[in-house]
Amino acid sequence: MSVPKGKPIRILIAEDQALVLGALAALLGLEADLEVVGRAANGREALALCAALAPDIVLTDIEMPLMTGLELAAALRQQQARAQVVIVTTFARSGYLQRALAAGVRGYLLKDAPADALAAAIRTVHQGGRAIAPELALEGIRGAVDPLTERERQVLRLAGEGKSTADIARQIHLSEGTIRNYLSETISKLDAANRVDAFRIAREKGWL
Repeated sequence: MSVPKGKPIRILIAEDQALVLGALAALLGLEADLEVVGRAANGREALALCAALAPDIVLTDIEMPLMTGLELAAALRQQQARAQVVIVTTFARSGYLQRALAAGVRGYLLKDAPADALAAAIRTVHQGGRAIAPELALEGIRGAVDPLTERERQVLRLAGEGKSTADIARQIHLSEGTIRNYLSETISKLDAANRVDAFRIAREKGWL
């Protein structure tokens, strides 16, 4: 493939696994038109680096500490940042893809994709296109629509971490009764037996 002329595409990588982060940086560094300008171990660090470095592309995983890749994408969209987001993940779940697209993500690939496919996806997104792995695009069309609100998702995620109703109420500054209502509504929406079952279902669907 011929190398596009002009300035290299500036990339920030957000990945909490150091070996994967290093491997992605090394692979992309082999491409003459791509330049890795920053690395972050979590979404919050990536968000701060975006403000400082103004990359063209943010290449991010989904599951990361402090701030997930989906939360990072939503934050960048809210800030109207110039960077376009490409997710590279192991999660081939329709729920994750739907949430990613809703957050303004332009690329979504699996980690077992070949290096040239990743480089091509970055170029496509940088030029204003969209790059979704074909098998994921089909799964996204077939998958059920996420029924949870952001607050329900937040409460269920904390419940899944083993926190009690009182703990959740204190953490997000709501009453215990309100937390119980959120959990009850979530359990009903997911047709789950209890909060543990609701957490399992939502995780499997990619809704958390």
